Amino acid sequence: MNRRSLVTMTAEAQERYLDETRTLTLASLGPDGWPHLVAMWFCLIDGRILMTSFAKAQKAVNIRRDPRVTLSAESGSKYSELRGIMIRGEAEIVDDFEICVDVMRRIQVRTMKDVGDGSALLPALRAQAQKRVVIRVTPRRVASWDHTKLGGVY
Repeated sequence: MNRRSLVTMTAEAQERYLDETRTLTLASLGPDGWPHLVAMWFCLIDGRILMTSFAKAQKAVNIRRDPRVTLSAESGSKYSELRGIMIRGEAEIVDDFEICVDVMRRIQVRTMKDVGDGSALLPALRAQAQKRVVIRVTPRRVASWDHTKLGGVY
């Protein structure tokens, strides 16, 4: 067995890791071909990663031109603690006000923890959603690593 297969997370472990991760780095391709990286809060719905953005933001412009994106997250400060995930996928811009409000609410519930079901936030979210769109990423290829599985041997 190679070391790569030793540290790869199962699908269930990947899902747990994403559940406990607050921020993903989103990489889209800029007009000059260079990666454009931004930190994004997100939620998961039906196996897809959803986040919101201003409709005119560079990441949204990039995705409209080229839907290929990469998302990543990692944690740990020592080699033996490193865990992470890299998701290559296809992104789409969803320009639907109600979906945007729902995604924003889900993200707030997920990240803020003290907002209940987020219904009290709806008036503010509805105001913010006027200029926003949803970025919905369908994963195509996932790589993951969990060095804690090595038991300190590396």
